Amino acid sequence: MFFVLLCTGILSAQAGADPERLHRADLSGIAQIVQKEIQSGRIPGAVVLVGNEGRIVYRQAFGYAALWPERIPMSVGTLFDLASLTKVVATTTAVMQLVEQGKLALDTPAARYWPAFGENGKEAITVRELLTHYSGLAPDLNPRTPWRGYRGALGAIIAEKPVAAPGSRYLYSDINFEALGAIVQRVSGESLDVYCAKHIFGPLGMLQTTFRPPAWERYRIAPTEYLGGKLRWGKVHDPTAYRMGGVSGHAGLFSTAGDLAIFAQMLLNGGALHDIRILDRRSVGQMTVPQSPPGKVRLRGLGWDLAAPFAPNRDDLLPVGAYDHTGFTGTLLWIDPVSRTYVIILTNRVYPFGKGNAGPLRKAVVQLLSSHLGPLTDAEVEASRPRLGRYYALVNRPDVGPSKVQTGMGGPKRHYVQQFSGNRPVRG
Repeated sequence: MFFVLLCTGILSAQAGADPERLHRADLSGIAQIVQKEIQSGRIPGAVVLVGNEGRIVYRQAFGYAALWPERIPMSVGTLFDLASLTKVVATTTAVMQLVEQGKLALDTPAARYWPAFGENGKEAITVRELLTHYSGLAPDLNPRTPWRGYRGALGAIIAEKPVAAPGSRYLYSDINFEALGAIVQRVSGESLDVYCAKHIFGPLGMLQTTFRPPAWERYRIAPTEYLGGKLRWGKVHDPTAYRMGGVSGHAGLFSTAGDLAIFAQMLLNGGALHDIRILDRRSVGQMTVPQSPPGKVRLRGLGWDLAAPFAPNRDDLLPVGAYDHTGFTGTLLWIDPVSRTYVIILTNRVYPFGKGNAGPLRKAVVQLLSSHLGPLTDAEVEASRPRLGRYYALVNRPDVGPSKVQTGMGGPKRHYVQQFSGNRPVRG
C-alpha cells in the first residue's frame, strides 16, 4: 500500500494572516531567548537573522565567537562552519542545476554517473534516494575502513554496503551526500567547491561563502571544538569532511548570516534574485515538497526537511508548506513560502568541548516568530499554496489515517499514509 506525495506552489500569499506583520512586530524577545541560552552555557554566542517579504526585519549578534585564549565578540559578519547546511546550500542546489541541464536524472541509478559506486549492492540506488536519505546506506563511512584523503574517501564509499534495501526506510546518511558531491564533480568536470563558487555563490554575490576559508580569515570565523587537544578553527569540524581535505557534499561549507539570507531569498523568489536565475521555479518546487518513496511516513524533500508554516498552531498543521535544515555545529536555515519568511540561526554550539545544545534556541525562536503571525488552518495553507490541493483532498479521505513521527526539528507532527498503490512523488 502506498501514498501519494504531492507538490506545492512556491510563491503565494498567506491566506489567514498578514505576513507583513513581522515588519511591525516587536522581535526584542529574540534577544531575551538568546541571552538565556548563553547564560545557560548551551551556546557561547549566536547570530540570528529574520527576513520577511523581501526585507531583513531582524539581524543581531550575541555573545562571543571565542572565549579563550582570547575573547572575540560575535558579529553579524562572523563566518560559521555550516556543517550539514552544506547538503542543501551547496550540493542539492548543484544537483538540481545538473538535472535541469539534462546531465542527471533523479530516478536514474547513481551508478550510471559513477559506475564504481554501484559495487557492493548499491547498483539500484537512485539519485532521488540519495537526496531523500532513503538509499539504505549507513549514517557515515565505516570507521574500521582505513582511508586517507579525498580519493581514499571515494574508495571507502565504494566499499560500503547498504544496511537496508534502497527505498525501504529513512536513514539519515552523510554517505548519501558524500556520494552526490563526487557525482557533481564527475558530471560537471569541476570539483564541488569550484562548481558552487562558479555557478551558485558567485552569481548570487555570496562572497563570504566558501569551502576551506583562507587562513587570514581566522579571526572572522567562529571556532568549533577542541579535537585531539587542538582547537578546530577555520577548518571543517566534521571528521569525515576534514579527512577528505575540507570539501565534501555533506559538510565543509562556511558562510555568514547575510550570505544565507541572499540564498534564502533566492529560493523564496522561485530560484532567482536580481535577474540572476540559479534554479528553475519547477526545481525549487521539487526540492521543497514531499519526495519520499511511496508508502513512507517520513516526509523529505530533495535534500530539505519539511515542516509546517510559521503559525502559533503549527504543530496541528500538516508538516508541509515550509522547509528547513540544521547543522551539527549549531546552525539552522528555515524557509516558509506561505508567510514569505526565513529565519537563520547560526551558533558554534560545539565550542569548546562539544557539549553545547542549539535545540532549545531554535525551538524558542521559531515559536516566537510563529506567535507574531495569525493561526492557520490546513485549508488556508492549501489556499496559499494551490498545488497542495490534491494532497489535502487525499488526506481528508476516510481511508487515510494519521501517524506521528519525529521530524528534523524534533517535535511530533502529523504525517499521513495514503492508502493507494503505484504512485510516485509528483514533480514540483
